[in-house]
Amino acid sequence: MKKNVLGRGLESLIPKNETKAPVGEIDLALIYANANQPRTRFDQEPLDELVASVKEKGIIQPIVLTRTDEGYMIIAGERRFRAAGLAGLKKIPAIIRNVESEAERLELALIENVQRQDLGAYELAAAYKNLMEQHGYTQEEVAKVIGKSRSAVANTLRLLNLPPKVLDAMREDLITEGHARALLGIEDEKKTITALKKVIEGCLSVRETERLVAKLKKEPAQKSDKPAAADVFLMGLKDELEEFFKTRITLKTAKNGGTIEIKYSSDDELDRIIKRIRGEE
Repeated sequence: MKKNVLGRGLESLIPKNETKAPVGEIDLALIYANANQPRTRFDQEPLDELVASVKEKGIIQPIVLTRTDEGYMIIAGERRFRAAGLAGLKKIPAIIRNVESEAERLELALIENVQRQDLGAYELAAAYKNLMEQHGYTQEEVAKVIGKSRSAVANTLRLLNLPPKVLDAMREDLITEGHARALLGIEDEKKTITALKKVIEGCLSVRETERLVAKLKKEPAQKSDKPAAADVFLMGLKDELEEFFKTRITLKTAKNGGTIEIKYSSDDELDRIIKRIRGEE
């Protein structure tokens, strides 16, 4: 069941009048991350910078937690939580929120990360998909949650249609969202992978990638190296016939049927083949 936080943004996490919010110091040992939070990567360099800041000034903005049977689950602020631990802190300032459903936890975590611009395009798309598939949201409802247009949500979700290798490149920051959107213009998967390699190896800009995509789209689709199912069947049948007749067999397919040619090199061999057909051998 979806909660009434649609479109409310960070005020649903941290009230405007923070003096009235239930802020306390929570032991780091009692806090754990939400396994379903939308952010999946924490780059080391920005984290190191935050650790240095925490050592000098402490945690300025409290993280947001919800109480569970296991302790306190992070709703917002996992990077600050990690930095606090690395900086040697034992406790961290936190706001405790009563969040009952997993859908609302994901909503609030998504809101915070989106408004802080902490998520990459792949993480955003995966989070949108999670809300829709696991919690029954529509694109319109997702758009209201994060304060974006439905078309923006739809365009982000389209990125998940890219081949797995492209999605991996996005996750690893080898290409940007702009590169990925350009690659969406290629329908042939092999061409898409070819373009991806050229983008990464050539350090192409988004504009250069768009030109590459336009060029590849004009070329005929690359033929798959993998044989079709019908070809695999015929190859197996040919092997069986050659084993049965002990001679070379040629299979020729046509639009409406085909032919089977049985090769023989002497009258004796022909006689042997005929006997095999009649079951006399």
